[in-house]
Amino acid sequence: RAKVIRNRNALTESLTALGFNCLPSSANFLLVSHKDLDAKTIAAQLREQNIIVRYFAIPRISQFLRISIGSEQENQLLLAAIKTLLA
Repeated sequence: RAKVIRNRNALTESLTALGFNCLPSSANFLLVSHKDLDAKTIAAQLREQNIIVRYFAIPRISQFLRISIGSEQENQLLLAAIKTLLA
């Protein structure tokens, strides 16, 4: 449990630095939105890199992604993929 919390906090910090809004979470996932990029587009582009995040086409959360907290290595792969989308 402590590892999940540590990884969640680190991922939140890294995503925030990349322009994401991360809703407060006590769970093993984050709900995030980006200030400039469409959530559906991000999800599709990550899927092309074999990284799966949840996108919900529901009005109140249609600009949010649900990202499960992974291992430190998995989170680094996610961040690297997101950085390529932002470049």
